[in-house]
Amino acid sequence: MVENVIWPAYFDATLSRREGRRVPESLSVEEPTVDEVATAIQQVGYDAVVERDVAYPRQHWEDSGRVLVKDADDAGKSDLLQAVAAYVAALRE
Repeated sequence: MVENVIWPAYFDATLSRREGRRVPESLSVEEPTVDEVATAIQQVGYDAVVERDVAYPRQHWEDSGRVLVKDADDAGKSDLLQAVAAYVAALRE
């Protein structure tokens, strides 16, 4: 079983790649929430487990939460992030 950790910062348009954004700026949104990311992961077809009392390592001063994606071994992490980013952007529209 592969468990991927997905942080909301991966999709944050206010962050640079160096600060932790992992998707292109065209797919990112401003200040995504852990709930939006979890909803997008479920829309892609994976089970999402939300952990709220954890901070992104590059922004350790702020508890942003994270989402654990179980059994995502058929997709690479970058493909998963691209798909989730598209759904997060669609949720904002």
